[in-house]
Amino acid sequence: MLTGPRRRLAVWGDPIAHSRSPRLHAAAYGTLGLDWDYGRRRVGEANFASAVEELDAAWRGLSLTMPLKHAAARAAVSLDDDARLTGAVNTFLLAEGGPRGFNTDVGGLARALDEIGVREPGAIRVLGAGATATSAVVAAARTGAGLIEVRARRPEAAAPLGALADPLGVVVRVVALDDPELSPVDATIAALPGGTDLGGVADDLASVSGPLVDVVYGGWPTPLAQAWARAGGEAHDGLAMLLHQALLQVRVFVGEDPEIALERETEVLAAMRTALVGD
Repeated sequence: MLTGPRRRLAVWGDPIAHSRSPRLHAAAYGTLGLDWDYGRRRVGEANFASAVEELDAAWRGLSLTMPLKHAAARAAVSLDDDARLTGAVNTFLLAEGGPRGFNTDVGGLARALDEIGVREPGAIRVLGAGATATSAVVAAARTGAGLIEVRARRPEAAAPLGALADPLGVVVRVVALDDPELSPVDATIAALPGGTDLGGVADDLASVSGPLVDVVYGGWPTPLAQAWARAGGEAHDGLAMLLHQALLQVRVFVGEDPEIALERETEVLAAMRTALVGD
């Protein structure tokens, strides 16, 4: 178990008041018997670097949400494979030698897919073109998908996602969101802004797109989730992704490696899951 002076952590972003990370991390460290303080702070991209410079030796790390993920990737002295592939960091470990960057969104989403039974899929559809969509493409590959179809309002904006095909060893096909050619897939990951309403396109997608994981967890059910319900399909919110990416963050902050399980991890995950759905 890690001991020493680094006992402060926080989630940073803008906006940040809605974040459930403090309750998740508090549950984890309480279960582990660590007297660590985890808070939140509103920080924008323009003042990210200066805010990091203000941190003293009591700080162990940061959880980062938008719009800080790319800035953190640039500031880190090293990146794990998922952060390097996506160019996004959501976990900033303040280690000796400089901050190390990790992207646990990828592993969190892969674990969320596994939780709903999506294992070794042939094809997965990703809706969106931003940072979360990039993590979704990598997560889809991690689950074993050989074909990943990316649908975006502006396919040119999703070109960087198509470039992930070679390093991931998969086929990535980028098309317009409303492209009429629809092939069946084993699951769909929606990485669109909350409340996005695709109208009739959503109904078309729902009919051939397997279970839906919508990374949104506020304002549920989303218009997409409602379309899946009309089609008789499964729709899942982003809470499982949030839970599992937070667990992987705890692994980083405690043991410096997202691949190494915590002591009493089953208890930690159960406590975090309870905290997630609490008032």
